[in-house]
Order: sequence, then structure tokens, then C-alpha cells
Amino acid sequence: MNVESSSVLEAEDVSFAYPGNGGTLHDINLSIYSGEKVGIIGPNGAGKTTFFLLACGILRPVSGGVRLFQKPVTGREFNPQAALVFQRPDDQLFCPTVYEDVAFGPQNMGLDAKEVDRRTWEALKGVDAASLAERPVHHLSEGEKKMVSIATALAMHPGLIIYDEPSAALDIRTRRRLINLMPGSAETIIVASHDLELILEVCTRVILMDQGRIITQGDPAVIMGDADLMQAHGQEKPHSLIPHYYQHQH
Repeated sequence: MNVESSSVLEAEDVSFAYPGNGGTLHDINLSIYSGEKVGIIGPNGAGKTTFFLLACGILRPVSGGVRLFQKPVTGREFNPQAALVFQRPDDQLFCPTVYEDVAFGPQNMGLDAKEVDRRTWEALKGVDAASLAERPVHHLSEGEKKMVSIATALAMHPGLIIYDEPSAALDIRTRRRLINLMPGSAETIIVASHDLELILEVCTRVILMDQGRIITQGDPAVIMGDADLMQAHGQEKPHSLIPHYYQHQH
């Protein structure tokens, strides 16, 4: 693998602390490569969301650095190559209608009106939400809002999409639609989730974080199948990885 040409996201010795906090992230070293589907798991407070905000330049590290597509992330600048889908859609959707929300990113990229319209409809159709285009956002269900949030990311044609707890508050049908959407996407994906079965289905690599540090990373089934490791870091072995024995009645 040509690391330089295929690197999407690199974190080198990244540390971060919120004011009044002793430290949220400690010496994070991580590389994500083109086309990967990477899951990040860990208890609440492990630093997953903070790492995402650093990766997108919303926060700046206290020490160390982040590179996105081989370029340093300097912070607080619009970068359409990386899209973050927030855990709460209401943190992401703010325009009067669904169409306007999805069109917002392409418009800020300086694209002409025809291309903005094409990308907007393409993204809405991609998440099966074209029928919602003229609806006011506040009239949508949580599941509909989540899919529209994903469409706002897709419309920018990013190389990297970061999902923060994407299946939170979704019903079974919408969750399945989300799981079916992710593996086949062309974008590199990073997803943080407590939904470990989603991670197993979607991701080819998993990173376990705890107390602001990367504990280990590797094959999702191997790491999440280690019951002692998972328990030590506030997790449970996914149900699908536990052998089930059925007693046959005669």
C-alpha cells in the first residue's frame, strides 16, 4: 500500500483538553486510508466525538497535528472533503426546508445553480428522502432527520464521512436502511457507535478508545469478541459473537 497516496486522515501525537479539564485526548496516533470503513468504540467520555471535532478542524489540538488528504488541518475553515454527521440532527439542520439544507453545502462550495440542484436531488434520492424535499425540517421524524443529515454530507461529494452515533434513536427499518447504505459507499467512513452490531456489519477495522487513549485496534470480530477486553473498557461482547446452543426437544 502506498501510504502517502492513500492516506485520508492522519493524527500524530494529538492531545487535547477542554478548559478546566485535566485532559480529554492523550497522544493519539492514527492513520485512516482511502476506502476504509473504520469503527470507533468505547464508553461515554472516551474522546470519540472530541477526536471527530479535531479531525474536522472545529477544535484545535493542544499538541500534535492532524492531516486530512495530506494537508494540515488548521481549524475553523470549511473543508468539503470531510463531512461530519452529528449525533443529533438538530445540530446540523437549520434551513427552512429539507432541500435548502441539503443544497447548503454545495452552494458554499461555489458550484453553479444547476450543479447544486443535481447534487441535492442525487443525495436525497441516495437516502430515499426525495419525497421530503419541500418539507419543513421541524416536521420530520428523528429517523427522517437523520437520513436528511446524511444527505447534506453526501451532496458535497466528500472523500471522508464521519458518523457520530448514526443509529441513535432510529427505528429498526431506518437503522437497516442506514446499515445497507454505508458499506457500499465510495467514501472513506469513520463511525463512532455504541451499536456494536452495526460496527460488525459495516466496518473492516475497529478502534477501541477509553479515557482519551487508543487501547487497541484491528479486526472488529476479534477485538469485540474478546469479552474480557470489552468488559475492561465498559463494553459488552456483541450478542451475535456469542455462541448459541439450542436444545432440541424430542
